Amino acid sequence: MFPIAFHPIYKYPVPEGHRFPMDKYELLPLQLLREGLAEPSDFFSPCPVDLQAVYAVHDAAYADRFMQGKLSPKEMRRIGFEQTPLLAGRELRITNGTLQGALKALQTGIAFNIAGGTHHAGPGYGEGFCMINDQAVAAQYLINHKKAKQVLIVDLDVHQGNGTAAIFANEPHVFTFSMHGSNNFPFRKEKSDLDIPFEDRTADQAYLRILAEILPKLVDRVRPDFIFYQAGVDILHSDRIGRLACTQQGCRQRDEMVLHTAQKDGIPLQCSMGGGYSPQLRTILEAHTNTFRAASQVF
Repeated sequence: MFPIAFHPIYKYPVPEGHRFPMDKYELLPLQLLREGLAEPSDFFSPCPVDLQAVYAVHDAAYADRFMQGKLSPKEMRRIGFEQTPLLAGRELRITNGTLQGALKALQTGIAFNIAGGTHHAGPGYGEGFCMINDQAVAAQYLINHKKAKQVLIVDLDVHQGNGTAAIFANEPHVFTFSMHGSNNFPFRKEKSDLDIPFEDRTADQAYLRILAEILPKLVDRVRPDFIFYQAGVDILHSDRIGRLACTQQGCRQRDEMVLHTAQKDGIPLQCSMGGGYSPQLRTILEAHTNTFRAASQVF
């Protein structure tokens, strides 16, 4: 099938008031196996990422303080998690899952990370449950090691990829593209290379029409030789904090559009699953599984 990064370290204490459905990280692989969308041999468990790859996009002082558990209470409030060694280890493994997946995608055409999409982490800060920006680390690694000359990051999570935009503000070899809710977190947006904000309750027709208009032209203009795709499913109308109104079918069509564009042009793609906060866990699992269903048809 295709490589899928997974490490059973995702369960850890979540602060009261922030008990988001972390169980999806354990249940999604089981669903993929059940449907025959993956074989046990498709999964790989990453070790912690090499710190030099982290330092390439994050301020070393910030990264070291995070890994040593020395962030200030104010910094941790901005992140939203309690500071623990398990949290740091989890984040470093997630990041390496994306980096190693990107390297595998160069051979297989596509690779996934069951987690990842930590796009709010900026150069010297963590934010919004994101500490290390996995796709930014992997993108810079490909550039620095001459595995890619031009990278396109397609961020379709409902929240702007503000950390990614800040990291690559002056990097001409990485083009950042974000479609997101205009009235959603983060409330102070960064400037991506291309931002498409949507008003509340935007539904399938408008969302998909704009993506269909923009994405092929963007690929023609940027001419990437690698794509990172942030496939958050918090664009669903059922999402507790998303504020958009897309359906399951619309979300799957979005995935098909991105995956087909990469496959048609022969561009390797790494996909991180991103956010999803619908009240029913089965809704989130169905939407994430749809991304893999789309990939099994396209690739």
